Amino acid sequence: MRRRPPASSHHEEMEKTNDKHPPSRLCFLAALAAMFWVLIFYFHFAMLSNNPINLPERPARLHHILSNAQHLSKDQNPSEFTSSSAQHLSKDNHPSERLVMPHPKLPDTHPAPEDYPFNRALRTLENKSDPCGGRYIYVHDLPSRFNDDMLKNCRKLSLWTNMCKFMTNAGMGPPLKNVNGVFSNTGWYATNQFAVDVIFSSRMKQYECLTKDSTIAASIFVPFYAGFDIARYLWGYNISVRDAASLDLVDWLMKRPEWSVMGGRDHFLVAGRITWDFRRLTDSESDWGNKLLFLPAAKNMSMLVVESSPWNANDFGIPYPTYFHPAKDADVFVWQDRMRKLERKFLFSFAGAPRPDNPKSIRGQIVNQCKKSKVCKLLECDFGESKCHSPSSIMQMFQSSLFCLQPQGDSYTRRSAFDSMLAGCIPVFFHPGSAYTQYTWHLPRNYSKYSVFIPEDDIRKRNVSIEERLKQIPSDVVKDMREEVIKLIPRLIYADPRSKLETVEDAFDVAVQAIIDKVTKLRRDIIEDREDKDFIEENSWKYALLEEGQQTVGAHEWDPFFSKPKDGDGDSGGSAAEAAKNSWKNEQKSQS
Repeated sequence: MRRRPPASSHHEEMEKTNDKHPPSRLCFLAALAAMFWVLIFYFHFAMLSNNPINLPERPARLHHILSNAQHLSKDQNPSEFTSSSAQHLSKDNHPSERLVMPHPKLPDTHPAPEDYPFNRALRTLENKSDPCGGRYIYVHDLPSRFNDDMLKNCRKLSLWTNMCKFMTNAGMGPPLKNVNGVFSNTGWYATNQFAVDVIFSSRMKQYECLTKDSTIAASIFVPFYAGFDIARYLWGYNISVRDAASLDLVDWLMKRPEWSVMGGRDHFLVAGRITWDFRRLTDSESDWGNKLLFLPAAKNMSMLVVESSPWNANDFGIPYPTYFHPAKDADVFVWQDRMRKLERKFLFSFAGAPRPDNPKSIRGQIVNQCKKSKVCKLLECDFGESKCHSPSSIMQMFQSSLFCLQPQGDSYTRRSAFDSMLAGCIPVFFHPGSAYTQYTWHLPRNYSKYSVFIPEDDIRKRNVSIEERLKQIPSDVVKDMREEVIKLIPRLIYADPRSKLETVEDAFDVAVQAIIDKVTKLRRDIIEDREDKDFIEENSWKYALLEEGQQTVGAHEWDPFFSKPKDGDGDSGGSAAEAAKNSWKNEQKSQS
């Protein structure tokens, strides 16, 4: 801003020079007009050259100065603010924080990277001599009510199942005996399909790049047993009880200094249940689950679940736990070689039961086709003492089959898909939500390399023969597909949490690296102002399928599979909540 000249009038100047004639009024007006246009052009070009930009974040110190500028009182001398501000800025003498008056606006350049509180963590990537550079994880030291206390009261973790035995051996459960030579002699456990909370947290304790300095952390882990928390209260408890621990958790986190760095966007936690258990839309007592994933703070965090929502951006699918938890690399390699050499006498197999109460389910037709086929092995799970709950019976059937049918379970996904791939059996999926849009960190985008896809409508409406469809695949292609499945085995299993594999990355390693990559990209995007302002959360499943470099999504061949239910938001209420309820009902049947 141009300084205002001292207040002296034209006539006072005339009185000091009585010996000169005053200039004509015409000359005076001409000079005044010329000065007016000069000022107009000056401010016009000054504004063009100082056009402000919007920054994703701005340093708090600079924000404070600008706020002072914007709230100057009308009778305050702007020159006084300019002087005091200059003194304040000169303490750090940072070029990116210089203030150009008279316009209280941001400078033309982004703030230097060191102005961001996470820049120190990013700089660790540049230290090539540090094997943990860019990989450090900080773990919150949560009060025991959020984790260990639940294990002490393990009898309350399930209404029908005594979960205490499944909490042994760092969450892997009791060891399995090698009945009929189906398993290896070591590394096999009776693992509960919902035990990921403990297994993941136990593995994190062995992570080689833990740090107590959160300022260098690539991501921050929250060891809250979210799955066990909701499992305690799903039946017979009001919504206040169901939501209590989740509300308590976010309240605790938001008071921590680590939270303020990115508002929780660098935090992640794990829940060994399907996402629908945490997406209650209403406060109706009859509605299902809790509202953890709908809490504003939780929307900033990343939650790893065994089944994610295709329409939401704050959860990510990770594999269900299998029965195999190797302690050494050699255990993995020996198992893979064994799966390559097996003779498989059945073309395809299915372990499961019909869903007569669900008119959209194709399970009944799959069971009927398998019963009529001479090359299908069926393990029925609906009557009496079922072999479906015997790990050795299940694995023995999968090991004897070329293809394993994996229709939707009570929800999109099934643990059985991972058990079958562990056995080297090629999965056959009928809905893309059962694997292809779920486990994008762990499975190849090119699903035809390791699986067969038969759309549900081919079975439901067109009565396509599964046997004939599979027989059309050339034997050399089948061999390549099986080899691809066997290569994927390490990425789909959780190693023994008490050990550490040397050269093999397991499901835990893959998930942690994916989170680190996600947070690192987000931080760089914030610095460079590259965040996607056009992101459409309802299309989350499409973004997960984008190739490197792609940014926009459009129409997709799988759109009909993911058209939102008409029960509101598609996350609770009708189909989703019903799927979660059915999952629990069938868990009850399996234990009766």
